[in-house]
Formats: sequence, structure tokens, C-alpha cells
Amino acid sequence: MILKNQILYRPEDKPILWDAFFKSDTKRKPLVIFCHGYKGFKDWGPWDLVAEQFCKQAMFFVKFNFSHNGGTAKNPIDFPDLEAFAENNYTKELNDLDAILNHLIAEAFEHKDQIDITDITLIGHSRGGGISILKTKEDKRITKLITWASICDFEKRTATAGDLEQWRKNGIKYVLNGRTKQKMPHNYQFYEDFKANEQRLHIETAVKQIDIPVLIIHATGDPSIKFEEAEAIHSWNTKNELVAIEHSNHVFDARHPWEQDELPTALAEVVKKSISFIK
Repeated sequence: MILKNQILYRPEDKPILWDAFFKSDTKRKPLVIFCHGYKGFKDWGPWDLVAEQFCKQAMFFVKFNFSHNGGTAKNPIDFPDLEAFAENNYTKELNDLDAILNHLIAEAFEHKDQIDITDITLIGHSRGGGISILKTKEDKRITKLITWASICDFEKRTATAGDLEQWRKNGIKYVLNGRTKQKMPHNYQFYEDFKANEQRLHIETAVKQIDIPVLIIHATGDPSIKFEEAEAIHSWNTKNELVAIEHSNHVFDARHPWEQDELPTALAEVVKKSISFIK
């Protein structure tokens, strides 16, 4: 069964758009929640094909758009709502992840009989990896964590800290999206929120406190987030497992749009190792 573009309405916050892929039967399945990265979205490239692979292995796979990622319920692909994008920040993404998890494991959830709430895995790509690490440290309901090309800190990111004085003066700065050619706005509140929650948002501290199984997957040739960041995450808690993907990039040779019926070889390997880890 595939549920596309489901809407989680929230009285005080923007709604969250989500998809679920699962085989509807009498068995409870591991819940896998996927978090996209910066300038990402749930329908990017081959993420649907990825979801289908987890579904085939008897898992309840959910991917969602962070509420301020720039997409809308009517147009979840790319970034029609740049005003929302400008108001995004790390704590909003943590709150979104909490909301989607609460929704999926609630007694009132329509498909609750399909989910084993004692077996919950987070998968985070890129910035979503950092968010997943922090959420795992904070939430004892999560039983496994997988990062794909994750960042190892938020402080060094250009989205967090670049051109601070000019940013503060203008109240806004722009980052060019190379694919869509949009100037993506960041309001200065992004930095203020980071400074106000700096301890909570410290990935190294979180990694050191996680005591559940963690799988770190990263391409050695990643030009966007260097492999050294994966090595750093591994070094902070050597009980974690680090898998190096050779001869690939930040999105494991995927791209958007993805018009083929099969995953690129590198991403297929990432998915295979992730499924094996969960099982």
C-alpha cells in the first residue's frame, strides 16, 4: 500500500506532508522514518524507489517534508513557498520529526496495527542526518539510527553562520539553489534560534550519549559533506558502524528528476546495507 501526500494538520504549526509505503497484512512491521536534507524534499529523485525497497522487506517506511522546507500541500516538489523556507530552523525540524513520530505511533493512527512501536529506525540524509542524531539522543522510543552522508555539526554550515554581520544588518541572506536557480532566503532568526539552542543542537554531544545501534554511511568522494565528517561521528562513539561507499557522491549518484526504474548502484548498496542493519 502506498499513501501519498497525507497531511498532518497541527493547530499551532504548519501542516506536515508525508508518504507511507507498506504491505498491508496481519504483521506488525519495523517503522522507518526518513528525513530529507537541506534544500531537499520527500519526492526528490529516486526517494520513492528507495521507499519501495524498504516496503518489499516488510517495513513501514515513511518519508515527509519538513513543514518549512519550502514546499506546499498543493506543490510538494521544489520550493513554491520561499517565505516558509526563510522561517525554517533546526528546532522547527526537530519539532516536526517529533510530531510525525507521535502521529504514527498514536493509538488513533489508522494503520497502527501495521507498526511495531518497539522497532523504530530513523534515517537522515545530509542535514536530516544531523536532525536524526539529535532526535535519537532525545527520544528513547527510537531503537536504531542510520545516517546517509550526514553532517557532523551545525555551527560550520554556511546556512548557520556565513556573513554574520551583513546578515544581522539586512535581516535576511540568500543562498542560490544551483538546480532551480532560486535565491533561497534565510531570515536572521535562523542564526538566533541556533545560538539560543546551541547546546541542544550540538551533534558531537548527542552522538556520545546515544546507546542504541547506529549505522553511518558516507561516500568517500562526497564533495558536499566530506567523508571526514562521517569519520568524526564514528570517532565520537566507536560502537557505531561506519560504511564507506567508494566512487560516489553526496546523493549516492542519484539526481532530480530520476526517470529510471532502478536505483543507481551506489544508492542501491546504501539501501541494501540499511535494510540489513535494521533486520
